[in-house]
Amino acid sequence: MKPAQNENALVARIARQLGFARSKTLAVGLGDDAALWTPARGRQTVLTCDWFLEGSHFLRDKHPADAVGWKCLARAVSDIAAMGGEPRFFLLGLALPSSLAGKWLDEFLGGLKRAAKVLGCFAAGGDTTRQANVLITITVIGEVRPGRAILRSGAKPGDLIYVSGILGEADLGLRQLRKQRGVARPSNAALRKHLYPEPRLALGQWLAANRLATAMMDLSDGLSTDLPRLCAASRVGARIEMDSLPASSFLPAAEAREFALHSGDDYELLFTVNAKNAHRLPQRFRGVPLTCIGEITKHRRIFLQDKQKAEPLRSGGWDPFRS
Repeated sequence: MKPAQNENALVARIARQLGFARSKTLAVGLGDDAALWTPARGRQTVLTCDWFLEGSHFLRDKHPADAVGWKCLARAVSDIAAMGGEPRFFLLGLALPSSLAGKWLDEFLGGLKRAAKVLGCFAAGGDTTRQANVLITITVIGEVRPGRAILRSGAKPGDLIYVSGILGEADLGLRQLRKQRGVARPSNAALRKHLYPEPRLALGQWLAANRLATAMMDLSDGLSTDLPRLCAASRVGARIEMDSLPASSFLPAAEAREFALHSGDDYELLFTVNAKNAHRLPQRFRGVPLTCIGEITKHRRIFLQDKQKAEPLRSGGWDPFRS
């Protein structure tokens, strides 16, 4: 298909692809100045937004357009998962060059539509403009039962620290992608996780429904960057057992631990559980491993513990403003 020739044609193309949602709660979607949404009775609204930028978060010549569509929504929905919520709708802000308003756009929208269906989060509107590089922003609207949202600020000394999944796989996938020629394909677990991450919605909702997690957040910037944020919000410290980190089996052990500590983009859940409730956690939740990696402490410092020594945790995760 030829690229869209003007903004009206571009918006019409997006509307055809995404099939903007109509429901009892979404009275007005695309086609007016704003959407009209009525939250369900007895629910709190959860709001989040996320940027996805060419050059910073994806490479046009390496990342499939449909993976860009999938991932821009999946990573935003991961914030809803981290609070134990349910995503409902999203708003899409999209800036792109006119040369990409044809085949690339159709493939991007195909991945976005597929993610929306799998995640149960549907398009309610948005905005478009022209720009030399692709800039994407996603705003997600979700819901949670009052009093059930899991915050970063609830961890207590003695709580056990858990993570879902394998840490560092997505960054390993990015390393592989950079070495390949042309557009990458999800040929192994690491590339799949980098290209098509799966936010842990069901796990977050299960932890909230069973009142198991005392604090929680998603791992988007790396354990060594995100854990200090949770500890700061809860005014606690932590001790991490190096040998307990669920690291990739595709790297040498020492390198795999470094990836597990400092790599971002995993979108796994980091959460704390009262020690007396630890027996209620399965080893796997719907096939995803849940691993205890340490304990919350009262002293507001974070240490890495191995068999010989304990040392302060160095923050080495993603920080867009780090010089």
